Amino acid sequence: MTPTHYLVTGAAGFIGSHFVHGLLAPRENAAAAQVEVTALDSLTYAGDPVNLGPAWNDPRFRFVHGDIGDAPLVRALMRPGTVVVNFAAESHVDRSIVDAGAFVRTNVLGTQTLLDAALHSGVRCFLQVSTDEVYGSVEHGAWTEGAPVAPNSPYAASKASADLLALAYARTHALDVRVTRCSNNYGPRQHPEKLIPRFVTALLAGETVPLYGDGGNVRDWLHVSDHCRALWTVLERGTPGEVYNIGGGVQLANRELTGLLLDACGADWSSVRRVEDRKGHDRRYCVDDTKLRALGHLPLVPFEQGLADTIGWYREHRGRWDGGGAAAPLPAHS
Repeated sequence: MTPTHYLVTGAAGFIGSHFVHGLLAPRENAAAAQVEVTALDSLTYAGDPVNLGPAWNDPRFRFVHGDIGDAPLVRALMRPGTVVVNFAAESHVDRSIVDAGAFVRTNVLGTQTLLDAALHSGVRCFLQVSTDEVYGSVEHGAWTEGAPVAPNSPYAASKASADLLALAYARTHALDVRVTRCSNNYGPRQHPEKLIPRFVTALLAGETVPLYGDGGNVRDWLHVSDHCRALWTVLERGTPGEVYNIGGGVQLANRELTGLLLDACGADWSSVRRVEDRKGHDRRYCVDDTKLRALGHLPLVPFEQGLADTIGWYREHRGRWDGGGAAAPLPAHS
C-alpha cells in the first residue's frame, strides 16, 4: 500500500507539532498508519525544532526549513495525492496591531501560494486551519459556520481572508478544501506570548501578570490534543468545501482563568497588574460545533486535568522558557 503523504506547514509550532506527533503515532486503523510526513516551517520566533521531539528519528518524517510564500519550494513538496494541512500563520493579535504586514504576507499571500501549488500538484485535500476570531465578538449564543465573518483585528482579518480564498478555490476549481475554526488552544509547548503560558511562566518566575481591562473578556478553551483529534475527524469524515467549528466547551472570563492560574501557581491577586484594554478587544467568542459533533467528535480532555498537566509541563521544562518567555514584550491575550 502506498503511504499517504502529508505536508504539514507550521509544523514546528505549538499545534502543528502536536499534529505531527499524532500522525506518526500508532493508530487503530493499520491503513491510516501508512504515512509519510513532510514538515515545513520557516522557524520564526514561534517555531522550535525541539517541539518535534521523537519525529526526528522517524524514517517516515522529513523536515524542510522554508517559507510557505516560496512558490517553487511548496510546489516541489507536493505531489498527486498529498494531504496539505496548513498551520503556518502569524497568530498573535497584539503583534498584528503593531505590524499587520507580516500577517498579510504569511496568512493571506502564503495561503494563496499554497493553494496555487495544491491546484497545480493535484493534491488529495487541503485543510485550512483557522480560528473562531474570524467571526468577531458574539454577545449571546454561539456562531455557526453559516455566520458571516466579521473580524475585528488585523490578525483575524488576515485569517478570514485566507479562509475565503481557500473556499473560493474549492468553488472555482473544485479543489478539496476543508476549513476548521477553533477556539483558544492550550497545552504543553505553547509559546509564552499566549495567555496561559505567559501567565504560568511569569507566576512561576515570581513576576506579575498583565490583565486587560476589567478581565471580563470571555474565551472558550480547547486542549491541543482535542483540536488535533478534531482535525483528523474532518480529514477522515468531513465534506469538501465545508467549514467546521471546533469548540472546547469551557467558557471562562479572563479574570476567572486568572484566578485558576494564581491558585495553581501558589500566587494571589497581588501578582496581577491591570493594564489598559487592547484596541478593538473582542468581548466574547463562542462557536457552535454541532456540525463537527455530528461526525462523531467530542472533546475528551477535562479542562481541570488539561490545565494541571499544562502547568506541570512548564514547571518541569523551565529551560524551555526561563530567561525569555516570561519577559515577552507584549501583553499575552488572544
